[in-house]
Formats: sequence, C-alpha cells, structure tokens
Amino acid sequence: MPLPVSSGGSGSLRIGIISHLKYPIAEPFAGGLEMHTHLLARALRDRGHAVTVFASSRSDAALGLEAVCDATALDEVGTAEAHDVAFFKEHHAYLTLMNTLRHRDFDVIHNNSLHYLPVSLADTLPMPMVTTFHTPPFCWLESGVRMCSAANHTFVAVSRSVARLWDHVAPSDQVILNGIDLEKFGFSPQPDPEPYLVWYGRIVPEKGLHFAIEAARSIGVRLRVAGPILDQVYFDGMIKPHLGDRVVHVGHLDHLALARFVGGARAFLCTPTWDEPYGLVVAEALACGVPVAAFARGAIPEILDESCGVLATPDDVASLAAAVRGAIRLSRYDCRRRAEQTCDARRMIESYEALYNRRIAMHAESEFCEVPLLHA
Repeated sequence: MPLPVSSGGSGSLRIGIISHLKYPIAEPFAGGLEMHTHLLARALRDRGHAVTVFASSRSDAALGLEAVCDATALDEVGTAEAHDVAFFKEHHAYLTLMNTLRHRDFDVIHNNSLHYLPVSLADTLPMPMVTTFHTPPFCWLESGVRMCSAANHTFVAVSRSVARLWDHVAPSDQVILNGIDLEKFGFSPQPDPEPYLVWYGRIVPEKGLHFAIEAARSIGVRLRVAGPILDQVYFDGMIKPHLGDRVVHVGHLDHLALARFVGGARAFLCTPTWDEPYGLVVAEALACGVPVAAFARGAIPEILDESCGVLATPDDVASLAAAVRGAIRLSRYDCRRRAEQTCDARRMIESYEALYNRRIAMHAESEFCEVPLLHA
C-alpha cells in the first residue's frame, strides 16, 4: 500500500538514488540502510517523481532499478592485480556510475551509499547532489567527504548524534530523522499470552545480541531472535551455544512476518555496542506498540522518551535487565503515539522533497548568475 501523502505543492522531479552495493535493496532487508533506501525510493515514486535506483542486480526492480554491479562487465576489467577483489569491483562500479551520471538529465542525485567515490566526485556532476550520513565517520568515507568541494552539494545527517560525529569533518546542512512506514508495522494493543522478549537485527558483534541473551536469562523470560547471520564466527561462538527452548532464532523475516513477530513481544531489547546512527528497529518496535529497553548509545535517546522506553548503561547486563523490567510496565498506546510523532516516514519524505527543491532552485539561480549579460 502506498504511503498516504500530501501533494507537496511541487512538480515531478527526476531523482537518481545511489545505493549501498554490498546487499540488495529488497526484502528481507540485510539492514536498516537497505530498508531506508527502499522506502525512500518507493515513497518518492508514489508521490509522482521519476526515480531511478542505482543498486546491485538483485535489488527490487519495481524501484526503477538500474543495476550497477554487472558481473560480466566487472570481470572484463580484470582483477588479477587486485589484493581485495570485492573492494576493487565496488570501486569500479561507482567510478563507472559517476562518469555516466555526468551525461544524464536528473534534476537531483541522492547519494545514499557509504562509498568515498560518489561524494568525492560530486563536483563533476551538472546537477545538485545530496549525501546522507548514515554512519559515524570511517576512514574511506571521511577521505571522500574531505575531498568534496562541490558548490551544488549538501550533507544531511540521520540524527543529531551523527551530525555531531561528522562536525569536525563536514558540518551537516540539515538533520532529517529516518522514518518508517507505519502501515507496515501495525499497532498490537495486546502482546501474545505466552510472554517473550524480542531482539532483531543483523547478527553481528556490534549489535550486541549476546547482551540481550544474558539479560533475558537473568530475568527468566524467553527471548526470540530474528535477523540475518552476517558474522558466522560471532554466531557460532557467542549465540548458537545459547539457542534452545529459552532463546529461539526464527530466521530472517520479511516486513509482514516481522511486524507480527515484534508485535507479540512484551518488550524489545536494543543492545548496540557502538554509537547507533539512528535505530530503525527501535522505531519499528514502537510502531507495533512494543516498549523498548536499550543501551543509551548514539541516536537512541533521540527516539525514546520516558513514555515508551527505558535506557540502560551501555554493556551492562544488570542495567539492561532492570530496563527490561521497567519497559514491560509502559503503555503500548504511548509507544505507538511516540512512533507517530517522531518516526513517520511521511515527515522524512516531505523533508527530503523540500530539500531537493531548494537545492534545485539554488543551482538554477547560480547557473543564471554565471551567464554573461549581453548589452546592445
């Protein structure tokens, strides 16, 4: 179902979205960035814009996909001298894309990737580009950002926390909080009769599932887990030995199944071991009416307030267990209300649409000013 939107008062735009290439932009999503890109493209198309998504070949074709990871073309380049073949192929894909975009007629490019090339080559494009910061700085992306000198480029951060982390490199021109499709994560006024806690996300060390397992065990409530196993060594060593009747991994779920799974829980545990840039899983849990117990890291305190969640000391199992006990007592209606106020994708889409139009207008004005006046 398309997101209900207002007309926005603007005409149709030709928008190119550069995505992350490591995982397809398709359900079930590998992570929040893939989900965000899919939602952004789908919602903009629903608003009448002509959207093209540059992504890996297994991405959702309904988004207006142009695959930029053609394996045959990449193989023709030759990788014999590359020490890291995957890195080289990604480099070549983005380099080819940016060279191609110089000759395309988009009104605006939205760079949703985590790669250094699109941002460092922004000044080669004839149209404005928007780059969204989805992560804290890391060396390759920071290098590209420092090289960006394009006047027709702007940076957006997904939270105030991320903006602060990037401030010493490149100040963000705007903070636009991520959003979710509230229709896809429907409200569950009552949890399942059989009590359980839920944790879901990418099963990797930085998401801290092992802390959730320890906290659930300490308070004697079953924990159900969903998400892709993206670090097999971590899963085999830290997670698999604890699986059984009290801790169950249900696999990697699509949106519909995930909403039902989350909505039945008494509380959602969010346990990042790094500064979470936003926390889409927190927004999704709140939309389902599920209170949140979370480590106070990154942007999570920007999403939660005392009506819908309890913050815990990072990496502290006892503090997390206490937060779970407190979260279970919170109102599920208040959780949904918080999601509607803070996490609605319509707000996010309208903010990006307004930003596109501002940047397009500024770009047109600058080009007009550069045209020499003819005198009789």
